[in-house]
Amino acid sequence: MALLPVAEALDLVLRDALPLPAELVPLCHAHGRVLAKGLSALRTQPPADVSAMDGYAVRAEEVAQAPVSLKLVGAVAAGRPFAGTVRQGEAARIFTGGVMPEGADTVVIQEHTRREADAVAVTQATGKGRNVRPKGLDFACGADLLPQGQRLTDRDLALAAAMNHSTVPVHRQPRVAVFATGDELVMPGSNPGPGEIVHSNGYATMALARHEGCDILDLGIVPDRLDETVAAVRRARHSSDILVTSGGASVGDYDLVQQALAGEGLKLSFWKIAMRPGRPMLNGRLGSMHVLGVPGNPVSAYVCSFLFLVPLIRRLAGRTDLVRVPEQAVLGSDLPANDERADYLRATLASGPDGLVATPHPIQDSSMLAPLARADCLLIREPFAPAAHPGSTCSILRLGPQA
Repeated sequence: MALLPVAEALDLVLRDALPLPAELVPLCHAHGRVLAKGLSALRTQPPADVSAMDGYAVRAEEVAQAPVSLKLVGAVAAGRPFAGTVRQGEAARIFTGGVMPEGADTVVIQEHTRREADAVAVTQATGKGRNVRPKGLDFACGADLLPQGQRLTDRDLALAAAMNHSTVPVHRQPRVAVFATGDELVMPGSNPGPGEIVHSNGYATMALARHEGCDILDLGIVPDRLDETVAAVRRARHSSDILVTSGGASVGDYDLVQQALAGEGLKLSFWKIAMRPGRPMLNGRLGSMHVLGVPGNPVSAYVCSFLFLVPLIRRLAGRTDLVRVPEQAVLGSDLPANDERADYLRATLASGPDGLVATPHPIQDSSMLAPLARADCLLIREPFAPAAHPGSTCSILRLGPQA
């Protein structure tokens, strides 16, 4: 199978990925989730004309000129409407949020009044409708305010609550299963023996998925035995929307992932991408479960998860902002001409007189995690790019959390 360009590989990963079914979740758990159905207001806000200030509810015609003295006939607090009517020559004490009593059509703020026993002296004229929030000022019952596909922000949650929704229908977050293969792998905290390597790939992959809101099934390390690899695949298939395997996806004697997946009925989409690091990545479907087989080298595993797993998760969760948008920067060091593969180089960022300066780490070996941890971005080198020199323009993808 020929090497596949990165853009075509991503298109194949996403091509048959559809947003997952809807579930109702409480507002307090809905931040960042995507609406599976639009929301309309279940009430009018405000539900009646209400005071916007502390003061006195009066008839506007009686305070068109000042001073004037009015008889106090009651008080209106938020949530405690006045049962009577404000008639000619009368006023009602009112507080912010109080429902305007019948007969009153304006509010004189308390700074423009003077209390006189059972009367109030209005010291400044006030026009009709002043300091009053009319019924439906914010929205009317039935108004469509939050559309399908909206990713709910903190402000959207406040609006949904004001619309009187306690739960919202959102696309279910994907469940992601992760396992690594290799007899050479041992867990962190172990005492590795000769030829053994501490397992690290899964932690970055699971962290990326958790940041996207996924539930994780950590299947740990699977030995290089076909029966155990098949068992891990079946465990993932039972409960997961995405399976990410690390290592064992090539064609060596101990690379059993492809064989195990094929035996379970994998529909292979591609294997091998024209990128570095990450060339031997595979993608396919096992029934309804999406499968990404990332390389065993830790930097390759991370870059593939960053470029392909995160967009897949977002598509299944109903999001439309699937990929990070490349930014422009200035190259900080010489780079040789590139071959047929796109390079994603670990680089640091610094401020320069012409903007951001991206400087690749001098050694880009895909086994080296320390440079990855120090990197601020991936510097993209297109296939067959000519040699580049400091000061030339380059494209970068920032690393780190993204909303």
